[in-house]
Amino acid sequence: MSSFHPLHAEVSALLRQTAERIVMPRFRNLSSNDIEEKAPNDLVTIADKQSEEALSLGLAALLPNAAIIGEEAHAADPSVMAHIKDDQAWIIDPIDGTGNYARGETPFGIIIALAEQNETVAGWIYDPVRQRLCHAYRGHGAYIDGEQVKANQQRPERPKAALAMRYMTDAQRQRAQALVADDYELVPIPNCAAEQYPLLTAADHHFTIFERSLPWDHAAGVLFLNEAGGKVARWDGSAYRPGDDRKGLLGASNPQIWAEVTELFNHKL
Repeated sequence: MSSFHPLHAEVSALLRQTAERIVMPRFRNLSSNDIEEKAPNDLVTIADKQSEEALSLGLAALLPNAAIIGEEAHAADPSVMAHIKDDQAWIIDPIDGTGNYARGETPFGIIIALAEQNETVAGWIYDPVRQRLCHAYRGHGAYIDGEQVKANQQRPERPKAALAMRYMTDAQRQRAQALVADDYELVPIPNCAAEQYPLLTAADHHFTIFERSLPWDHAAGVLFLNEAGGKVARWDGSAYRPGDDRKGLLGASNPQIWAEVTELFNHKL
């Protein structure tokens, strides 16, 4: 039995083609008219829109009956989210880390997840600059460029805490920073889930917390880290589901650190 999802070759080719044809030609080549603000500090570029269109067409050809939930389609019409619990649903982030991309900075990536009845079964995270492809298939492991990866199970003396605090209140931010100050090293986040999950898998970061957990940002990455032997779950230990609109998510490079951090925070945010 293959370790990759049966559509891995087709989805991988679609990702690479979209990156080569749409995303990379516009990187560091955007005019001011190519960038819009969907909401305060929430950017979208012409490349996001064109990438999502291309990915949606390609994925629809692979599974004609599957729903398609794209970040930009949802921004235009939130009702598309009603289909995320369908028998099959493609979930697309056409450019994750748009803020970085719009500034001509890295990292950024393209994310695709496949969910079946509100459970992620496969995920792809592509870094167009490094041409790095992360893939996970539920029950079959996590892979980078075709090689299986395992999350580091060691606990360093001072684990690195990468806290995504943008959507927290000021009080929550102050409390989170205070909680980790004594025993952990607070490190900058990449502002890109497509990079954050591989960093956790490699133990370049040891844990992260997210306030928002939108499916296009997290469905593929949660599966990837969990399949690698790390742990991502809600604060109460329940599994992440793409159609669950609750806030709050904790990811760690291994279950020991996840449990330790959960106890540390223990409803203190």
